[in-house]
Amino acid sequence: MAEKDYHPIRETPIPVLPLSVGLVFFAAALTPSLIPREWLLEGVLAGLVAGIGYMVGRLSLTVWRLMELPLPRGRLATAGDAIVLLPAASLALWNLLRAADWQNSVRVRVGMEATDEAHTLRLFLLATAVFLLCLLIGFLVRRLYDLVRNRLDRVMRRRTANVLGLVAVALILIVVTRDGITPALMNFADDSYEAAQDLFDPQRPPPSDPHIAGSVASLVDWGAMGKPGRDFVLNGPDAGDISAFTGRAAKMPIRVYVGRAQADTPEERARIALDEMKRVGAFEREILMVSSPTGTGWLDPGAHDTIEYMHGGDVATVAVQYSYLQSPLALVFDTASGLDQATATMDAIYRYWTTLPAETRPKFYIHGISLGAWSSMYAFDIFQMVNDPIDGALWSGPPFTSDLWRRAVARRDPGSPFVLPRVGNGELFRFASQYAQPGENGDRWGRMRIVFLQYASDPIVFFDRNALLNRPVWMREPPAPDVSPELSFMPVVTQFQLAFDMAVSKHLPLGYGHNYVVDDYIDSWAEVAPPDGWSPAQSARLKAWCGPPSKFGCRAAGS
Repeated sequence: MAEKDYHPIRETPIPVLPLSVGLVFFAAALTPSLIPREWLLEGVLAGLVAGIGYMVGRLSLTVWRLMELPLPRGRLATAGDAIVLLPAASLALWNLLRAADWQNSVRVRVGMEATDEAHTLRLFLLATAVFLLCLLIGFLVRRLYDLVRNRLDRVMRRRTANVLGLVAVALILIVVTRDGITPALMNFADDSYEAAQDLFDPQRPPPSDPHIAGSVASLVDWGAMGKPGRDFVLNGPDAGDISAFTGRAAKMPIRVYVGRAQADTPEERARIALDEMKRVGAFEREILMVSSPTGTGWLDPGAHDTIEYMHGGDVATVAVQYSYLQSPLALVFDTASGLDQATATMDAIYRYWTTLPAETRPKFYIHGISLGAWSSMYAFDIFQMVNDPIDGALWSGPPFTSDLWRRAVARRDPGSPFVLPRVGNGELFRFASQYAQPGENGDRWGRMRIVFLQYASDPIVFFDRNALLNRPVWMREPPAPDVSPELSFMPVVTQFQLAFDMAVSKHLPLGYGHNYVVDDYIDSWAEVAPPDGWSPAQSARLKAWCGPPSKFGCRAAGS
């Protein structure tokens, strides 16, 4: 077949319709969301969203032309451009002038200082640079499209070549990104973090006490434990710290941690954890805790220090690492490893626990924060436990993907808020936040006690996969005290705002966003696993002992 002459459609460098859509998206990106944004983050977000808006407009225009439908010309086209561009530009300018005030409406509710006067100018300049970069990327994609449809145009009708060229380029970009670039970056990040744990972690010698995990006598390799595991095993309160609070003799809490590098499979790591628990006498304690770490392997000291103080140190906790990625990344790209590890760990320990005499075995609780909460819930097999259930669970910052959490929220009583639901009479599920204790959501507990600790400003919890086109349920209700009343919904843009919020969900003062604090753990444990005779006065005393909110848990503040 003879080669056809191809002449690309002549158009202005930046067509007005796509630019107008980009300006509307830019304006919407400046509205507040759950997490306050510094000018750097807000500029990147606004520029990226403007680029996406431009792409949406450009794609619509391309599809229109591919269908060979008529376009306005002459004066009609000029008038149409003005009608579209002027309102979009006015909206963008108006929102830009309000951007700093909107951010401050979020900052004031989470205890942050107001942003400076240069905020608006900086974000505008950065957003412009990011938008231009998006245009450059779009130009390169357009050149690839022209190349592909030119080749196809030699062997088929032009309209067919145009459509197939568009589909081919889309598939190329999806495959390269999904199967090439993204997995490579995630594997590199995972491997690099594992190496960095050994490279930059000050090498502490293994514990000299043979009863501590990682010692010479231990089945757990100290070198494979990594920094999160070493910190967890060594930085908790000891018997002396706990005795100083309780005023009576206390036990040394047992903490077992198995690093991801310990063995190749989740089942092997779970078996080593179980054998180590047997070795150190974990099943002889009053409280047994299976805790699932975050993506990096971190365990919140505020959750574990507090229950150890409350129970006089008579607590044994086990955790097994499954990843090295930050939870937002692991949540998107590395979910299977966390779910597999939590399931293997829970199955091994629960099966052994059920073989012990019911009258002498420890009370069994599970805990997880962030991605650890999701994996812990996933491993919570009610069908396995129906005849011999565990005693309870505390899940803090449960990710929006958590099936059990979603089902519990879906059963909320009519009229109870989405961010703090009430489910039935509170015998099984209760929800808590920094503004509401779980004891307020029910009169009495059933056989098993489950508490979800969640802050309304936590995007890890309240991200909504349907927010691309639909307003999330919690945005239809009066805002919680830590959420800006200026928050509004716009299709597509709100989804990207919440996605950015997830990435910076811990960039807030303690007690907001994804930063859960000691006081709220104390109130939650007092409901889930209360010691005999524990009272609100004792909770208040422990809060005072632990001092102001700290990322180091309770021991650092109280000792």
